Amino acid sequence: MTEEGSNFCPDPMPPEIAALRDGSESVWIFAYGSLMWDREFLRIAAEPALLHGYHRRFCIYSYDYRGTRTRPGLTLGLDRGGTCRGMVFRLPPEGVAEAIDTLWSREMTAPRVYDMRRLPVRTAGGRILAFAFTVRRDHPDYAGRLTLEQTAQIIAGAAGRRGTNRDYLADTLRHLAHLGFADERLVRLVERVRVLASARS
Repeated sequence: MTEEGSNFCPDPMPPEIAALRDGSESVWIFAYGSLMWDREFLRIAAEPALLHGYHRRFCIYSYDYRGTRTRPGLTLGLDRGGTCRGMVFRLPPEGVAEAIDTLWSREMTAPRVYDMRRLPVRTAGGRILAFAFTVRRDHPDYAGRLTLEQTAQIIAGAAGRRGTNRDYLADTLRHLAHLGFADERLVRLVERVRVLASARS
């Protein structure tokens, strides 16, 4: 999720995304983070899915929600490489325009840090083409491929308008566990952040 401060407004929707709003084709959305448990947008079907070629990673600097300009935090992005277990949601044909508008306003605030691209995912029923919000590596808010230690050092000490960065990490891992998704990197990250936070208290 991108940061929607008072000075931000959604980027213009490109023609290929705007064309989806007429409801003439099925639209599936792949969710890897808070979209999995978010209830702001309409959906009529949901199922677990596996995406190849991308992975869940704390790779986007947060200057408002979970950090500040002087001490940025980190939020999740869908970065290239590896695999990612998440959920796919089918948008309702009769409400697809509203759902896409909601998603676009939520994720694509300026300056845009994601691309909304259609990618193949695997479900129990077979292959589905779903739209995913993937991080733009050329964006200035992209933190790059930080090591686990670098990531933990940032998260352990950052806090913003919506609380501490370590609470965001813990909440994410709790939600993933509730959905039955294992993410060993995030488990190790939580453990390291806990040690660093204890040492600083």
